[in-house]
Amino acid sequence: MEKKLKELERKIEYTFRDFELLRRSMRHSSYVNEKHMKKTECNERLEFLGDAVLELVSSEFLFFENQNMPEGELTRTRASMVCEPSLAFCARELELGEYLLLGKGEERTGGRLRDSVTSDALEALIGAIYLDGGFASAKEFIHKFVLNDLENKKLFYDSKTILQEIVQGHFSEKISYKLLKEEGPDHNKSFSVVVYIGEDFYGEGQGRTKKAAEQQAAYQAILELRRRKIE
Repeated sequence: MEKKLKELERKIEYTFRDFELLRRSMRHSSYVNEKHMKKTECNERLEFLGDAVLELVSSEFLFFENQNMPEGELTRTRASMVCEPSLAFCARELELGEYLLLGKGEERTGGRLRDSVTSDALEALIGAIYLDGGFASAKEFIHKFVLNDLENKKLFYDSKTILQEIVQGHFSEKISYKLLKEEGPDHNKSFSVVVYIGEDFYGEGQGRTKKAAEQQAAYQAILELRRRKIE
């Protein structure tokens, strides 16, 4: 596992002085329970800290990037940027699930791909960097891996709404989502969904819920429409 975590250090471009902090940030409560370790040895306390650091850094970022945005809109925008699906999206880009220490049960039920698990791990990693290298190091990580490419991330988060708006403006036909296949046991489902505009296929998506698969399909449809210069 040490070798894997060193790989993660290279990926995030940060080297820990206290390597145990990195190890703890990737240690899920299911692993701690299974190994009969102290409850405090899991990543939940680091997640608590990282959540607060992330909120401050994202608040500062929005405050200076949007000089004329009122408080209510700032709050809503921040909430969308640091919500579970958004952080899970960032965690997927880092393949963070690959580095987690999970209990056997959590492993079997797809914990490495579960949004709630990977988003928590990302916040724990932020907390670990903050403790190890201070606020400046945590801020640099957040800007590089969470607040980067926001336009594309917003396109993904709001894909179904954005697709609906594009179609209403350019098509007389309606959007329809169709379930292609559903696989796996109840605790570890996988859905594949396709999206049509009228009778024409525009995108396909996969996800652990039908809603997530539809979101992915809508995102692919938007990219296809953009390739066709329709937006």
